[in-house]
Amino acid sequence: MSQQEVYQTAGFGQPVPRGTRPGIVVVDFTYGFTDTLYPTAANMAAEMAATRRLTDLARSKGFPVIYTTIAYHPGEIAMLPWLRKATGMAALLEGSRLVEIDAETGIQPGDPIISKKGASAFHGTALAALLSAAGVDTLVLTGATTSGCVRATVVDAVQSGFNVLVASDCCGDRAKAPHDANLYDMHQKYADVTDSADIAQWLSSL
Repeated sequence: MSQQEVYQTAGFGQPVPRGTRPGIVVVDFTYGFTDTLYPTAANMAAEMAATRRLTDLARSKGFPVIYTTIAYHPGEIAMLPWLRKATGMAALLEGSRLVEIDAETGIQPGDPIISKKGASAFHGTALAALLSAAGVDTLVLTGATTSGCVRATVVDAVQSGFNVLVASDCCGDRAKAPHDANLYDMHQKYADVTDSADIAQWLSSL
């Protein structure tokens, strides 16, 4: 059997239902991930531009747009196990430019920003409560990195009761192989991986 047949036989890759109240979560498009001045970053210009088209459309329809950032207090650095494995993340200090949302995303003053300490935007944050309060039934995920914080957020979103769509051209990573592999795996198990054109058409129809 081919790889696709193996997954289909196992019952993976079924389509995700789309509701009537979407929300967009933009994961970690901060300067620490988007400005190649920093070693933790990669060029995310195209992905941010595609994301901005979706977020502008969502706001015009009255749908919530939420951003996330990773930010550490200096006293936390020695305590957190993730920072022993991913030592570069220790540079993402509260108050520094690295943790600010990149202005190229088109973030607006009324958009909430979730500050987190790990990969998932749900773990230890109020994100699920915000989405539930806004009546969100279908979550659109964009951001960085595909294999890290986007994937972790997608898994927790499903486990928190949301249907999830991932805009592949709105997600970026430091290398193509983990980006592609994680998009494939998310599409088989947790979300519908599609693109910004498809999601924009859906948003416009609501």
